[in-house]
Amino acid sequence: MDPLDAWDYELPSDRIARYPVEPRDASRLLILPLSGGSPRSRTFSDLPDELREGDLLVVNDTRVLHARLFARRKTGGKVELLVLHVDGVSARALARPARKLRPGEVLELDGGGAVQVVGPAEAPGEVDLRFGSPALEVLDAQGQVPLPPYLERAAEPSDQERYQTIYAGAPGSSAAPTAGLHFTFKTFRDLEAMGVGVARVTLHVGLGTFRPLTSQDLDRGELHEERYLVPESTCEAIRRAREAGGRVIAVGTTSARTLESATVEGELVPCAGEGSTRLFLAPPARLRVCDGLITNFHLPRSSLLMLVACLCGRERLLQTYAHAVQSGYRFYSYGDAMLLL
Repeated sequence: MDPLDAWDYELPSDRIARYPVEPRDASRLLILPLSGGSPRSRTFSDLPDELREGDLLVVNDTRVLHARLFARRKTGGKVELLVLHVDGVSARALARPARKLRPGEVLELDGGGAVQVVGPAEAPGEVDLRFGSPALEVLDAQGQVPLPPYLERAAEPSDQERYQTIYAGAPGSSAAPTAGLHFTFKTFRDLEAMGVGVARVTLHVGLGTFRPLTSQDLDRGELHEERYLVPESTCEAIRRAREAGGRVIAVGTTSARTLESATVEGELVPCAGEGSTRLFLAPPARLRVCDGLITNFHLPRSSLLMLVACLCGRERLLQTYAHAVQSGYRFYSYGDAMLLL
């Protein structure tokens, strides 16, 4: 039997949220107490009621690139580019079709201007590109939000704002850290008023988000590489929360993965600095830094599902997902949220 079969679950297609609710904090929030007991239903705007003075939320402040570009070859053939990384006028992108593109070839962008194919990158389907002006400027002017394929629709003008957290900072992600999409400025004001802290990390979400997990990934025990940054101020905030008896709650699996990646064995506080991670978290591993997690409902057979199970176990998590399906919760990037605490 494929070991990934143990991480499968049934999801009717009408449970996939293809558009977000308005306002952001009107989404539902499923509370799963890690100490035991049945899940409870609330609204995300009720989140402050579930926390207490001294708790600390850690958010991922990456900004999603307007990473999807459309171009044409001189032959007239269409090319779709999903930009994964930018550096000045250079970029790396997933191209469709990639095998037909040749080094030195110039592609005409649908929005005007051109980009040159420098050559194939190391990973299959990827190419290195050179723009005539800074890549970020081209993406901001012409790129589309890279909505996940399961939404089965093209990006619309409203997605430019809604597929981005309100606290997004440094650009670099190919997908949103979706647990943060539920937060509003009022949420943060309410949290501050009751003494709940907020700290930041940065993890740029990469191509692996779009690649299905395989049994070979399980054997390797590693995931795709992603770059992260943990500020010293965040380490100090976690240290203070620990000393005061507060709980450290990661907002999203990307925040949790960053914190765990930056923490050395035997410690409960991460090390400050930049790095890259291939960390694959799945039971029986336990999270060392995070006492809780705010997260959306994830795809079956995914590494994100496995990370969440590190807090509550596979069987209980899948039982909770079955409850969420039956209770009409909305799934995936634009769906509802869970709080495991």
